[in-house]
Amino acid sequence: MCFDLNSRPPIPPIAGGATDARDLVLTSADGTRFAAYAARAARPTGAGMVVLPDVRGLHTYYKELAERFAEVGVDAVAIDYFARTAGLDGRGEGFDFMPHVGQTRPETLQADISAGAAFLRSTEGGRVRALFSVGFCFGGAISFLQAASGLGYAGVIGFYGWPLGLSRLPERPKPIDAVSRFACPALAIYGGADPGIPESAIHEFDAALDRAGVTRETVTYPGAPHSFFDRQQAQFADASADAWRRVQAFIGAHAKPATGSR
Repeated sequence: MCFDLNSRPPIPPIAGGATDARDLVLTSADGTRFAAYAARAARPTGAGMVVLPDVRGLHTYYKELAERFAEVGVDAVAIDYFARTAGLDGRGEGFDFMPHVGQTRPETLQADISAGAAFLRSTEGGRVRALFSVGFCFGGAISFLQAASGLGYAGVIGFYGWPLGLSRLPERPKPIDAVSRFACPALAIYGGADPGIPESAIHEFDAALDRAGVTRETVTYPGAPHSFFDRQQAQFADASADAWRRVQAFIGAHAKPATGSR
């Protein structure tokens, strides 16, 4: 998995930065009700973030991350993936998520993400004007694919998202195969010591993005492992702090994309 059960975002809370954070239930296009967590900004910038978790689904890590985004003015919603196979009930530390990961389907994942995007664009969600996504590992690859989803993103962000596809789910859509349809900029963040994403894969993805004319930023932190963006990974605190600065700068740079910008 991307993080362990005690992981938390390596971002200090900002007092008074978020006005409202809560669990909620959203409804997908096929009528499925699924769990989500929303955080509203006290001083909204007009940007909104769909948070796409790793294989654990709606873990506490991602709820806290949504709050950290709201504290810097970005309304956020983190979504769960497993309503169709695991229901809406709360899940303890013993939840066996991997069988549910394999039962997810690209079309239903996308339908749920679309519901999250619609929530952010609603009055309840903040009426965001510039939509972004961020994902981690399993969710990182899905976040890259949002650039080709047609949902009108201003930018997509992937932390250690497999650019050549999900190794454990080789039949799933691969970000590199979708770059010709990317309609917004991408920020890709990797750990240089991540054995699952070799340097060659990063270069291959970058080259494909460049050939397609996609605006992109790629950052690899030497020596950092997969899932380095974690409060427990104190030895990579500088990399985490830099990654968070880059995420905020990316949002600021693309919150008002030029017409026709890729």
